[in-house]
Amino acid sequence: MFKRFTERARRVIILAREEAELYRHEYLGTEHILQGVIKDGGGIAVAIVQKSGVDLTQLKKELEKNLPRSSNSLIIGDIPFTSRAKKVLEFAVEEARSLNHNYIGTEHLLLGLLKEKEGVACRVLNSFGMFFDDVREKIVEMFK
Repeated sequence: MFKRFTERARRVIILAREEAELYRHEYLGTEHILQGVIKDGGGIAVAIVQKSGVDLTQLKKELEKNLPRSSNSLIIGDIPFTSRAKKVLEFAVEEARSLNHNYIGTEHLLLGLLKEKEGVACRVLNSFGMFFDDVREKIVEMFK
């Protein structure tokens, strides 16, 4: 699944897993993917967030406020993606294809997060004025 992902996009997924483990969540959700994007601190997704006038520190704080409480259980083994997080990855692949990109980068993950409207990540991004159509337009402009 991740073979077409850029190194940075793969790192975001690894960071997302680490965030899920840190919070002792037994799943990897959209919120963890967004945390991975923020923690990575670079790439096109972060550039778009900043270009949209969003402060990464404030975004991180708001996201943390919306995280479910930590579990007391120790997480052993693989952490499964939630159905919404899987949808984000599917949307990222779709968006890369529709933009005629032969890779999946952080910008596609960001679009996937915004396209999966029910996730925590989308709600938080929307609260900062970031919406799918605007972000997609900014990405198209960057590649002109």
